[in-house]
Amino acid sequence: MITNSAELKVREAQQILRAFGFDAQRSNERSAWVLLGLLQLKPNDSWSGVHPLQLGVTDLMEFIAAHYRDTPYKANTRETIRRQTLHQFVDALFVELNPDDSTRAVNSPKTVYTLHADALAVIKRYGCEGFDSALARYLSKVPGLKAQYAAAREMNRIPVTLPSGDLVLLSPGGQNTLIKAMIADFCSYYTPGGHVLYVGDADSKMMTFDEAALASLGVTVDHHGKMPDLIVYLPEKNWLVLLEAATTHGPVDAKRHQELATLFKGSTAGLVYVSCFPDRATMRKYLAEISWETEVWCASDPTHLIHFNGERFLGPYGEAAGLT
Repeated sequence: MITNSAELKVREAQQILRAFGFDAQRSNERSAWVLLGLLQLKPNDSWSGVHPLQLGVTDLMEFIAAHYRDTPYKANTRETIRRQTLHQFVDALFVELNPDDSTRAVNSPKTVYTLHADALAVIKRYGCEGFDSALARYLSKVPGLKAQYAAAREMNRIPVTLPSGDLVLLSPGGQNTLIKAMIADFCSYYTPGGHVLYVGDADSKMMTFDEAALASLGVTVDHHGKMPDLIVYLPEKNWLVLLEAATTHGPVDAKRHQELATLFKGSTAGLVYVSCFPDRATMRKYLAEISWETEVWCASDPTHLIHFNGERFLGPYGEAAGLT
């Protein structure tokens, strides 16, 4: 049962968020709960005594359910909290993302959040003399802080040179280290002369995306469909090579094979499916899942491919390949 003290804390949290300049969505009840969760502030606790931890979304949901809701959160609420509150808190430098590891991928299951130290210093003064002046000083510093954080993020990015010679910068951490190897090594050995049409990046989904070139090959991209991590067109053989970086998620299994076949069903180029792993130890975890008529490549052994059955080695199947 929600107590009067809990309701009061939520209202106070909403007042604080409005004072920091957040809009209605970021100062509603959900966002107030998130602030209280980040501070681990229980209904009878004092604002001046908070000592926030580094917490994941699940930690926040569990705290909120224990102290501020009559019913537990549903699992699908995680994305609402992340996308509609935490993202905006991070963008405003109200909250820090992964302060323990700035190179961690944004979609990592280890992602944590904590209240920015400068914002915390202001919040601790809530209800006391000096809150308004401390808030004004904090808000005046935010533009400069944003510029510093943006520069730091750029320094951590992974530089990758495409076969065309163009340079792209991938967000740090996660599978992007493997994607760099896929572009540098797989493309050099197995698709020389190929054109990179798409590079997936968790930080900027359509960062390298030649939609016109795909359309010329008969592929109309469904933006709701999950693209492979790397797409390379080999004009000499009229192949469209679809590569998946299998690090924290799996390879091209039967389900993913069908998804990609559907997404690229209009292709006039033959489709080649490749699961890419950082090393053979990672590959062994997924061996039983890998779909037939696909290829496997390990960055640790870049000059070797493993072919999963079928009539040809590193080649397409179906009508575009001249097979029936």
